[in-house]
Amino acid sequence: QVQLVESGGGLVQAGGSLRLSCAASGLTVRRYAMGWFRQAPGKEREFVAAISWSGGITGYADSAKGRFTISRDNAKNTLSLQMNSLKPEDTAVYYCAAKITENGNGWYAYETSYNYWGQGTQVTVSS
Repeated sequence: QVQLVESGGGLVQAGGSLRLSCAASGLTVRRYAMGWFRQAPGKEREFVAAISWSGGITGYADSAKGRFTISRDNAKNTLSLQMNSLKPEDTAVYYCAAKITENGNGWYAYETSYNYWGQGTQVTVSS
């Protein structure tokens, strides 16, 4: 059974930093791309960042560029999102997701591309 478990969310002041983690288990395939999405109250879930299975290729939403960094440790089956210079508009539930990739080494921005999702972790940025 595949499980993705996020952690690291919390309350932080504007300008502060948080590091989110996602622990993956039960993924028996060798290759899977991963991504972070978020959903603010009353809004659709949106793409934040994604990373290829090798970790060598990354992609970011415009809102995340220059402030967030996605990374992964395949030996530990973990995904991370370092978030700096946080703004109140970053307040949302953050989800990690995994996509099985049989071939290729890309990243994916569309949530419909992903096979598995975590339960989410709340990030609240106060002004």
